[in-house]
Amino acid sequence: MRISMGRRALVAGAAAALALGALPALAQNDKPLRVILPVSTGSGVDAIMRAIGPAFSRALGQPVVIENLPGAGGLTGTQAIVKAAPDGQTIGVVSNNHAVNPSIYKKMPFDSLADITPITVGGATPFVLVANAERVPARNVRELTALLKSRPDGLNYASSGNGTILHLATAMVLDEAGAKALHVPYKGVGPMVTDLVGGQVDFGVASVPSVVAHLKSGKLRAIGVTGRERVAALPDVPTVAEQGLPDVDVAGWFALVGPARLPAEQVKRIYNAFVAAAGTPEVKEAMEKQVTILKPMTPEASAQYFRTEQERYARIVKKANVTME
Repeated sequence: MRISMGRRALVAGAAAALALGALPALAQNDKPLRVILPVSTGSGVDAIMRAIGPAFSRALGQPVVIENLPGAGGLTGTQAIVKAAPDGQTIGVVSNNHAVNPSIYKKMPFDSLADITPITVGGATPFVLVANAERVPARNVRELTALLKSRPDGLNYASSGNGTILHLATAMVLDEAGAKALHVPYKGVGPMVTDLVGGQVDFGVASVPSVVAHLKSGKLRAIGVTGRERVAALPDVPTVAEQGLPDVDVAGWFALVGPARLPAEQVKRIYNAFVAAAGTPEVKEAMEKQVTILKPMTPEASAQYFRTEQERYARIVKKANVTME
């Protein structure tokens, strides 16, 4: 994911948002802004939005109510977003799966591009390729690739589920490395990480927050960060791209969206408030703890990003031969 998360740019963006959007944000609105999350409580996106929520509410000048509607790989909650009235009172937060789902589901209940209004791609949580330290002797991408090629079908990798972004991220690494391994899908990140630590599976891609404690304990070993930039929480871990697989570039992004035909003034109002919230000390501190990098994209840049991500994941899904009913 090609997002520069420079602190200077974020501060500048927040200042610009305050200058451009102060009046709309300060206009009080007693009716809550409904924010639909197509994920369960306690998930990464849920934790991010609940941390941002208070500052976001202050910038908007209205209450913010977060509603979790998980299910069907995010389709349940997203369907509620696209069906909402385009009046600026209901928005939602989607992530990578929004761009993945059109390629893995045979039937979609909505159009992932035409039926939403992008407000901002808010930022990303970095991913890291990890291996069980006892089962896998490899310490870098070159050694892992050599091990995989010497033991065809001898190693397996975990994911949070068939067709999820963690599945596709590992599939991307394997494809670029010209290697193969057996896919073991789990029902969520929790059981996946538990079995990685326990040695029931050999390796996989996970979000940095979900495995950082296990990396520090030595139960897991970091092979490489899958995004374009190194991560402050893992300063000595090079990216996978640095290690010879330059096309591997994936992180867990999230985006604020509204239903189709959301008026431009509402898009601007919500975007400006989010940028202002992202620039507050409390949100910066919370995101640092969650190893999440905020740099909100403009609505126009976000719309283009959605298109390119959907095209990119379509190619990855085709190579990985992933389909869902």
